[in-house]
Amino acid sequence: MASAAPAPPLVVTEIFRSIQGESSFAGLPCTFVRLTGCALRCVWCDSAYAFHGGTTRTLEDVLLNVDRLGVPLVELTGGEPLEQEGVYPLAAALCDRGYIVLLETGGHVPLDRVDPRVIKVVDIKCPGSGMESRNDLANLNLLGPNDEVKFVVADRRDFDWAVDFVETHRLDEKHKVLISPVFEGATSKIAAEVAEWVRDSKRKLRLNLQVHKFLWGDVPGR
Repeated sequence: MASAAPAPPLVVTEIFRSIQGESSFAGLPCTFVRLTGCALRCVWCDSAYAFHGGTTRTLEDVLLNVDRLGVPLVELTGGEPLEQEGVYPLAAALCDRGYIVLLETGGHVPLDRVDPRVIKVVDIKCPGSGMESRNDLANLNLLGPNDEVKFVVADRRDFDWAVDFVETHRLDEKHKVLISPVFEGATSKIAAEVAEWVRDSKRKLRLNLQVHKFLWGDVPGR
């Protein structure tokens, strides 16, 4: 009987243990697996260092590294993790080992092949990102009840656009909706304003601050 084909290799920018800074899991210890490469170029991107480079690693090597860090929560991020074929067996293998797995995705790659046990955090691109046209709206129908939707807002126009999008697709009736103010380095000049907009929106929204940046600044590996 023929043996199963090996899993595709992964190009990895970094693997590190930190505190989850975003989503409804904010504040929990978390291991991050940051994969390399992304086809998008969001104006406010804070991980452009992951666009290129990286180290090619096997699935087994990545799993061993995650096991050594010893944290039950793991996030697969990038770049854009779903642009690598090896992320699908990696996500499934982590779930098989009992990890809670979060997937941070830009939303332009179909979600249909992601293991259903994975909690997807989908970043819907607002106009201020410059990437609004890349949103794959078909992905909204592939979200489960535990999945989360994030909007990074640069100004009031972005926020109003996000609220209209949430209302049109009834997202806050089905999922956690995260509103993230754009950061410039380690600070956000509009965070307080965005907090007020969320407070007054009369929608079921959650302010989503990047806690890790308040703690350690805008540096890789933290």
